[in-house]
Amino acid sequence: MPAMASRGRGRRTINEINMVPFIDVMLVLLIIFMVTAPMLTPGAINMPSAGVSQKPPANIARVILNKDGSIQLKTRDATVTLRSTEVGPAALRWQQAQSKDKDSGILLSADKDLSYETVMKTLGVLKKAGVDRVALEVKQSS
Repeated sequence: MPAMASRGRGRRTINEINMVPFIDVMLVLLIIFMVTAPMLTPGAINMPSAGVSQKPPANIARVILNKDGSIQLKTRDATVTLRSTEVGPAALRWQQAQSKDKDSGILLSADKDLSYETVMKTLGVLKKAGVDRVALEVKQSS
């Protein structure tokens, strides 16, 4: 039953919302969040570590991603400019031609200003084509 107030002659109902319980609940929630927030650990990405391989490949071909978007396949014998769809099959053909030398690999080199997506798409094209032993080439920091 609504609260009644008697003012003067008649009885009228009070049409106001009591905010005190609402404020009490909000303060309790604020205290709970303030206490639990420092206990939460921030999300961290567990990145795999990359070390120096035990034995680098003796025979290497480089797939070079240039800043202008051109892609080159550089072997000991020649350097060929390719489209992104041709990189996988060309690298696979080179690797299959090196079948007598089981110690062969592809190094993926990219300009540092290229987007991560471009590098990963090229890596995906190489893996999808069936190229074994692909590595990312990095510059050693001094």
